[in-house]
Amino acid sequence: MSTTTVERLTGFFGSDLDDLCDATDAAIIDGIGFTWIQVPPRERLETYWRGVLVVPERELFVCRVDGTIAGSAQLVKPTPHNEAGAFTASLTTHFIAPWTRGHGLATALLVAVENAAKSQGYSILKLNVRETQEAAIQLYQKRGYVRWGTMPYFAKVEGGFVAGHYYYKELSDPRPFETFSFRGDNWYHVMILYPAIDLKDGSCVRLERGDMARVTVFSDDPAEQARIFQTAGCRWLHVVDLNGAFAGKTVNAEAVASIAANVDIPLQLGGGLRDLAAMAHWLEHGVSRLILGTVAVRNPALVIEACREFPGYIAVGIDARKGRAAVSGWQETSDVAAIDLGLRFEDAGVAAIVYTDISRDGMLTGINFDGVAEFTDALTTPVIASGGVASLADLAALKPLAERGVEGVVVGRALYDGGLDIKAALQVLEPGGEC
Repeated sequence: MSTTTVERLTGFFGSDLDDLCDATDAAIIDGIGFTWIQVPPRERLETYWRGVLVVPERELFVCRVDGTIAGSAQLVKPTPHNEAGAFTASLTTHFIAPWTRGHGLATALLVAVENAAKSQGYSILKLNVRETQEAAIQLYQKRGYVRWGTMPYFAKVEGGFVAGHYYYKELSDPRPFETFSFRGDNWYHVMILYPAIDLKDGSCVRLERGDMARVTVFSDDPAEQARIFQTAGCRWLHVVDLNGAFAGKTVNAEAVASIAANVDIPLQLGGGLRDLAAMAHWLEHGVSRLILGTVAVRNPALVIEACREFPGYIAVGIDARKGRAAVSGWQETSDVAAIDLGLRFEDAGVAAIVYTDISRDGMLTGINFDGVAEFTDALTTPVIASGGVASLADLAALKPLAERGVEGVVVGRALYDGGLDIKAALQVLEPGGEC
């Protein structure tokens, strides 16, 4: 049985760009290629898709079948100066390749864009479609889109004019989700497994409750460990420069660069990122997402500036000790409540919040389900849970929170100790997985 997923794409990895161009070509040939009529040169198509990812007002969603990109949809947001139209966003480039029909992926892409728009405060989503695209029209009307107009000269195809219809939908306000999958006729939320690679003095280690004196070394080759996780099927890596978190600057640069150079999957990096220059450096050298922790407490304005400078690439790390945010490698506990800190960045454009329960991190005592649930329910920003995962039962218990905004879970010691099998963990978190 094929595994199908929908996700928001922040970068092209491996064969992603080729796969997307192939799917686009197939859709164009089949007559559902949005604005194209004939297949353009591959170079032009690649330039277009690369350009989409660098435009702040555009978010690209893709569907995959067994890991291969098979279709897309874009959320197009109004430009900052468009105050009168700030309430409305648009859907465009919505298509799936002909060979992937029957999986429900056209619906999945549409729902993903709708929920992303809702999570960002838009109340209207609009689109247009050629009158010949009957399957798409049927889908939009089924999803509650209202046709408000028709343009008889919408497109010119093979010498003749084709009319186009304009639709809008008023968006409701349920909790958003961005990543889910279909199996059969049912969709399932997907929770991403983020295997942790914590770096200390160039090695992969795990600490107990963040204590640098209570350290276990698991590998002297971080790049090889990253390859192991990738081979096992992980889609992301969670990398933390522990020395950097204490020093306030990157210390394990060689290890981070080696990891980025030796895997094709994206990685998120935290630890010691305290200025825009350091952030720009790592985004230019293979890192896909940056986690800002200490500066979120001490210099929240820098987080907001980073979100503007690097839209879609900034996450906030909130490490909680008895409900308060800890800083400087967890050495100090601030007087800022973890939930209040998360709320500060609700409108900043943060891609996700990594929420860690320090009391459980590295202890294999089970995840703080109630704490994660309380934190997640207070925010609309996607949350990545961390701290204490010990077993498949922990993951199975956490998975229902995907519907409430938990995007993923960081797992560390349990993977290294062998108490948690990666493939079994992925099966629990993937669509239809069972413990």
